[in-house]
Amino acid sequence: MELRHLRYFIAVAEELHFSKAAERLHIAQPPLSQQIQQLEAELGVKLFHRKTKRQVQLTEAGKVFLQEAYQILVQLEAAVGLTQRTGRGETGQLRIGFTSLVIYDLLPLILPQFRKQFLEVELVLLELTTSQQEQALKDSLIHVGFAHPPLENDTLSYKCIRKETLVVALPSTHSLVQQENISVRSLLSEPLIMFPRYLAPGLYDRIMSIFKQENFQPNITQEAIQMQTIIGLVSAGMGVAIIPSSLQNLQRSGVDYRPILEDVPIIETAVIWQQNSLTPVVENFLRVVTLILFCPNSLKKV
Repeated sequence: MELRHLRYFIAVAEELHFSKAAERLHIAQPPLSQQIQQLEAELGVKLFHRKTKRQVQLTEAGKVFLQEAYQILVQLEAAVGLTQRTGRGETGQLRIGFTSLVIYDLLPLILPQFRKQFLEVELVLLELTTSQQEQALKDSLIHVGFAHPPLENDTLSYKCIRKETLVVALPSTHSLVQQENISVRSLLSEPLIMFPRYLAPGLYDRIMSIFKQENFQPNITQEAIQMQTIIGLVSAGMGVAIIPSSLQNLQRSGVDYRPILEDVPIIETAVIWQQNSLTPVVENFLRVVTLILFCPNSLKKV
């Protein structure tokens, strides 16, 4: 049995006339009659009572088969539609890894726009360090990530989407708040709040390089995993912190931010993915990220 048999049968069942059904199908009437006879022979039942040479009525078996044929075509149409939407990256699941640095500005900018365009894509968000994202991409646990180069895995693809500098976070009551710019040397005896190196080796080393170029070891007195926790500890007067400038978006009472006087390394945020595991959904996501961050005016045309 082929799909055309179902379509031919439905046309005859709805028209109850072979000539009218043949005209509707844009085929000659004799081949249509032959196809219906083949279908009845395959099923082993009569689907039509022949009232005249061309006019027919459905048998009881024919009525049942008509309803089932309708359902088959509906299911087929749904399957075709789902397959096509999946092929275009319009449905499915997208698992996104991200570091805490992108929570405050990049994700709120990107995710609503993506969801607006791709309503049927399920978003699963996982907060992971850069190193964890690299491993998660390798293990296919996430499809795309927001991380901070340099990456340890040089097989991953990435695109830099933001460059920012480092600033000093100070308790609002600290005497250094009176200065417009903070010299690294003035932090020599200050208690420094940092995150453990294993969380983001690249970012950690770049912060430490500020002290290395001034030839002294910082006085790290407290470690915290989350950036918001570090800011909270600064607010509580537990010390100072050197953080990426985007964290100034995390407005916390009791904390002031100041630029660093000396030259400091640039901190990159990148969207990362596994090129050999690129799917249509990931391609759509990367396209939206590019449009939002690099061609925002083009979004009006999407």
